[in-house]
Amino acid sequence: MLRHFSCVLVLAATAVPSNGFGAEATTQDHLAAVDVSQVDFDFQFQGEYIGSVFTGELQRGWETVGLQVIAGGKAQFNAVLYPGGLPGSGWRGGEKVHLSGVRTADVLSLHGSGRSIVIENGAALFYQRDGQLLGQIARIDRASPTAGMPAPWGANVLFDGYGTEALDGGRMTHQGLLMEGSQFKQPYADYTLHVEFRLPYMATARGQGRSNSGVYLQSRYEVQILDSFGLEGEHNECGGLYKYREPDINMCLPPLSWQTYDIVFRNPRFDVAGNKLENARLTVYHNGVAIHNNIQVSRKTGGGAQEGPNLLPTKLQDHHNPVRFRNIWIIDDTKPTGSPYSHYASHSGGFQLFSASLPPAPAAYWQR
Repeated sequence: MLRHFSCVLVLAATAVPSNGFGAEATTQDHLAAVDVSQVDFDFQFQGEYIGSVFTGELQRGWETVGLQVIAGGKAQFNAVLYPGGLPGSGWRGGEKVHLSGVRTADVLSLHGSGRSIVIENGAALFYQRDGQLLGQIARIDRASPTAGMPAPWGANVLFDGYGTEALDGGRMTHQGLLMEGSQFKQPYADYTLHVEFRLPYMATARGQGRSNSGVYLQSRYEVQILDSFGLEGEHNECGGLYKYREPDINMCLPPLSWQTYDIVFRNPRFDVAGNKLENARLTVYHNGVAIHNNIQVSRKTGGGAQEGPNLLPTKLQDHHNPVRFRNIWIIDDTKPTGSPYSHYASHSGGFQLFSASLPPAPAAYWQR
């Protein structure tokens, strides 16, 4: 049964500058768990929590909060407390509170901004500095509203778990998932692309060594894939246009969750002499939330190929981390399909379709 939620709260942020665990490490010698059978004991504490807690002030009463807990390996944890709920589901941006802590046996204790949070048995208990219990919130598993979405009429299915005929360099696992490091055989100019991906759990890895891959649109423009759960949402983190533009909101879910990119791409326009007349345009939904809304992309990003009138294939980057993919399909927007499908977003009454001239829905409702 589907349930939907949204929330409200205002808290003062602490001066903690980052939720990093220290110096960036390389990808070598770090456990990369590709499914839950390979995880460590810390994995059960990492994830998202949501609920209401008492503010400690009678005039303010109860307020809704979201909490993201990030495992750093060897019982070390960081966490981010969001006023109003979780990103994409209640939190409206702005202030947030950073915490850190250590797991002892089967209890995780987090501290920051005069608060203490104790997590055990799937619940996060909030305490004031004097030890007063303010309430508890529950762990949840959110799912992208477009995860598992079947290819609509007129789409080309590029990967469905039964073969890699539409891909160059495609490799499958025994479970029917696509491994990193392949490209579409057919290049496309204007298109709508659906990609589902799952980040490995790499608790001791840091920075660009933590579950790194990317979707290289036309081999030129990279939408980054990275374990950026609980991070700030930079250009080189999940959902960012690498070295070009940060996402409007960090919608990265915890590793080993299935996530979605739904991308509407418009090719740059060139004249017959090869001079660029118009920039590429891009809309990206990450887990059902618009993180880039019809933006112009004026140049190639990161290590992408130089722009030009020739069409190049879209790539799924191999950055030596075992990122997995499934359910990949594409609509060639240069061809009439008989469908108004262009943009879509989640909606309380189901999915809505939008013409290319209309902006996407501002936010998503989530499954709980």
